[in-house]
Amino acid sequence: MSSSFTPSLAAADLFSVNGLVAVVTGGATGIGLMIVKALEENGAKVYIVGRRKEVLEKVAKEESKHGNIIPLQGDASSKPDLERIVSHVTKETGYINLLVANAGVAGPDPIKITPDTPLADIQRALWDTDPADFDRTFSNNVRAVYFSAAAFLPLLEAGNQKGNVSQSSQVVITSSIGAYGRVPLAHYAYSASKAAVTHMAKQLATALTRYNIRFNVIAPGLYPSEMTTEIVKAAEQLPIAEKAVRVSPLGRPGNSEDMAGCVLWLASKAGAWLSGTVVVTDGGKLGVVPSSY
Repeated sequence: MSSSFTPSLAAADLFSVNGLVAVVTGGATGIGLMIVKALEENGAKVYIVGRRKEVLEKVAKEESKHGNIIPLQGDASSKPDLERIVSHVTKETGYINLLVANAGVAGPDPIKITPDTPLADIQRALWDTDPADFDRTFSNNVRAVYFSAAAFLPLLEAGNQKGNVSQSSQVVITSSIGAYGRVPLAHYAYSASKAAVTHMAKQLATALTRYNIRFNVIAPGLYPSEMTTEIVKAAEQLPIAEKAVRVSPLGRPGNSEDMAGCVLWLASKAGAWLSGTVVVTDGGKLGVVPSSY
């Protein structure tokens, strides 16, 4: 006589991250901090990686609900730093179930172009972009993600072997709707870097899902962060019609609940069959601007 197993469809089970072990780069501020708090508050152990030790320690002290936010200072674009962080996690825990590659930068100053801007002014602005700033954008937004994923593959494989959660190991990459919009949200280098890392995530999903290591992408629109503080403030004063285009048709930026919903879906059993997926969380912004999504 065979026995059948009926899985629980209760949201508390489907979306649970209790017992999960995660690493979040760029986890001390902005979207990264929203992700860290969502995971830790719901039972995950979360290592947060960032350059500023004092900021990391403050987050661990003030934002932790269960004492499970562990600060690790390091630069996600540095291979020696990544090796040191992986070594620390290997010795302390021995595995992870989730890597959130969130660290990134906004890039060079935006180039403002209107229908009346003379071509000569556009050419000058494009040419005057600092090549070092351009390269730094790709170093942080693409190269750092590539090497972060590579560095943590052994720990992600160990997470599958540990079997502490039912879903297979995963890398979630924070991109941006800038990857799809035809009008740059920031500098052209920023948009290009986000398009690059989004496509790279899809390629890694194709290569590595057979090893039970999944890759998915979150592509946020406007969320409060250190990089968007002034934009969010300015948006509060806009007329409703203009706000729909500049911010979102819902008339507001994203918030911590919006981001928590995305990451809890992806990180839990609810998202266990996702790999190579891009989750756009932008309040409908891409639907009202020129875009290729």
